[in-house]
Amino acid sequence: MGAQVVSEAASLVVASRSYADFTPEATFDIKKVDLHRLEEGPPLTATLTREEGLKYYRTMQTIRRMELKADQLYKQKIIRGFCHLYDGQEACAVGIEGGITLSDHLITAYRAHGYTLTRGGTVREIMAELTGRRGGIAKGKGGSMHMYTKNFYGGNGIVGAQVPLGAGVALACKYLGNDQLCVSLYGDGAANQGQIFETYNMSSLWKLPIIFICENNQYAMGTSVERSAASTEYYKRGDYIPGIRVDGMDVLCVREATKFAAAHCRSGKGPILMELQTYRYHGHSMSDPGVSYRTREEIQEVRSKSDPISMLKDRMLSNNMASIEELKEIDIAVRKEIEDAAQFATTDPEPPLDDLCSHIFANDQPFEVRGATPWTKLTSTS
Repeated sequence: MGAQVVSEAASLVVASRSYADFTPEATFDIKKVDLHRLEEGPPLTATLTREEGLKYYRTMQTIRRMELKADQLYKQKIIRGFCHLYDGQEACAVGIEGGITLSDHLITAYRAHGYTLTRGGTVREIMAELTGRRGGIAKGKGGSMHMYTKNFYGGNGIVGAQVPLGAGVALACKYLGNDQLCVSLYGDGAANQGQIFETYNMSSLWKLPIIFICENNQYAMGTSVERSAASTEYYKRGDYIPGIRVDGMDVLCVREATKFAAAHCRSGKGPILMELQTYRYHGHSMSDPGVSYRTREEIQEVRSKSDPISMLKDRMLSNNMASIEELKEIDIAVRKEIEDAAQFATTDPEPPLDDLCSHIFANDQPFEVRGATPWTKLTSTS
């Protein structure tokens, strides 16, 4: 009841101000990126429209609140199994999407909830998937690590395995000549995997339209990058592949860098590597309290000085691109959306046992497999 009164009051305040009172567009200075094998990099300024700012703010707040709700449901034992949260890294997902289109392709590791949302999934579908319900985005069969949408290939559980898969998607883009590209994401821990270096080699030889992105959140599980990597300059790891190191806590820095990288790929120059320097507020997964290898003070310092949502909010308010009341109204609407989704995720039925083996193929089974007769009658029903 109280939230409803606040929402109505905020609506009246916002309604009393004409949209003409707000600055429709502003240009901001952004941090210079570090370059590898490049003479020029992304611009040092970024233009933001009011519409874009409100969209980015709402999306980042949705990811943040969704992850906090997932934390709560996990501790209540409503969500089980593996669960890796993305709060703190919202500027990466939102900035990347701002630099490409939904017709481009994206694949990531198991910290996938944010990308499932930005790629077109709904909060309700994501929350229901986390609780293993029939209305989940993978119909309750994938859980936290295995979510998919159109042109989004998961959520992959094996460390680094998504990177060569992303190269395969990029190869398909080049083969089809559709001017699309693939973004292949991995973390600083996975950056030490041999299969990633093999993929660098193949992608460079074949000049594939792929953006390799290392989301460096400073800790490979529970080990700092300084202790787990002989070289922490991940943007140089491609050697012969051009690279850029970017402030991953600033949505505008990430967006401009992604636009630059996408233009590089679409021009036929082959792959490019981006390192996003970011930070996760939770531990590696819900089984990791996240404070045995770093201090609470360190986490709080990042929150107070570099939080991606606060940074965007401050920019918009200080340039009269939005009002405090308007942003509060967005916050209230996001909280309601999350609560409604959580209610659905705890009441929706679990998938029936009969559905366990469906959806193995995209369509009907293409051929009969000898010795696999129990599977021959299966169809991929919705």
